[in-house]
Amino acid sequence: MISVLRTLGIALLLALCFGAGDLRAQASTPDALRARFAAIRANNAGSLIERSVYLLSTEVSGRMSGDVYALVDHPYADVRSALADASHWCGILILHLNVKYCRAVTTGSRQQVVTGVGRKFDQPLSDVYWAKFEFAMPSAGDGYLSIGLQAPAGPLNTKDYRFVVEAVPFAERQSLLHMTYAYSYGLAADWAMHAYLATIGHDKLGFSVVGRRTDGRPILVGGVRGVLERNALRYYLAIEAYVRAHALPASAQLSRSLDDWFAATERFALQLHEIDRDTYVEMKLREVRRQQTTDPPPIIY
Repeated sequence: MISVLRTLGIALLLALCFGAGDLRAQASTPDALRARFAAIRANNAGSLIERSVYLLSTEVSGRMSGDVYALVDHPYADVRSALADASHWCGILILHLNVKYCRAVTTGSRQQVVTGVGRKFDQPLSDVYWAKFEFAMPSAGDGYLSIGLQAPAGPLNTKDYRFVVEAVPFAERQSLLHMTYAYSYGLAADWAMHAYLATIGHDKLGFSVVGRRTDGRPILVGGVRGVLERNALRYYLAIEAYVRAHALPASAQLSRSLDDWFAATERFALQLHEIDRDTYVEMKLREVRRQQTTDPPPIIY
C-alpha cells in the first residue's frame, strides 16, 4: 500500500503540461493575455497574499488544470532569454523536489526534454518515472513569448501532460508571465489519488479559499486540487528563480536558483515545506552532477 501511495505522489507531481492538440496552435496574443490578467486582478481571483501572483485551479471529469498569473520584476528581454531554450528548462525543472533528472536532447528538428521524477529524497535513477516532453515555441517575438512542453503518458494511467508558459512586456523592467499546466488520469490514478489523500496526504492543503469557519478564518482547499495547486506554485517559483539567476555568471546560476527557490517556497511553508534547506541543496547538487554525466534511458510510447 505504501509503495502505491508513493507512486501516486509521483504521478501527481509529473503533472507538467496543458491542454490537448498541437502546442504550436495554442499561441494566444499579447492583448488577450493582458486582458485575462486585468480581469483576474480586478476580481482578486486566486490572489496570494503580498505577492502579485494569482493561482487558479480546476478539476473536471478526470482532467486537472492549473494557472498561475504573475508580475515579475524583470524586463521582457531577460525573461525571453532565460526561457526560450529547451536546455534552460532543465535548469528550471530540476529545482522541484521531485524532479530527479532532466536532459534536453535534439533529434533532427525536434527538441525534447527528458525528465525523471521520483520521491522528495535521494533516489536511484532505476526507481524514477521517466517522461519525454516535446518542446515547442510558437512565438518568441519582441512582444510575446509562448512556450510549451507536451508528453503523451505518465504512470498509473495518467496521460496528456502539458506545460505552457506565456510572457509579455508589462511595465518598465517588468513582465507579465502566465503558466498553465494540466493532465488527465484514468481509473488507476483516480483510485490511488483517493487512497493517498485518505492517508499520508490527508492533512496537506492548497491555496484556494473554499469556505469560512465560524470565526471567519479561511478554509483552504485540500484533496486533488490541493495537490495540483502546491505543484503549480512550486513550478512557477522555479521559473521565477531561474529567470532571476540567469542574469548572473554561469558559475553562480545554480547556487542562486537553488537558494531562491527554497526561500520562495518557505514563504508558503504551510503548503510547501517538506525538508530543510541544507538537505535540499545537497540533494539537488548531487542530482545536477548526475544528470550531467548520465545519459537518459530510451523512452518509447
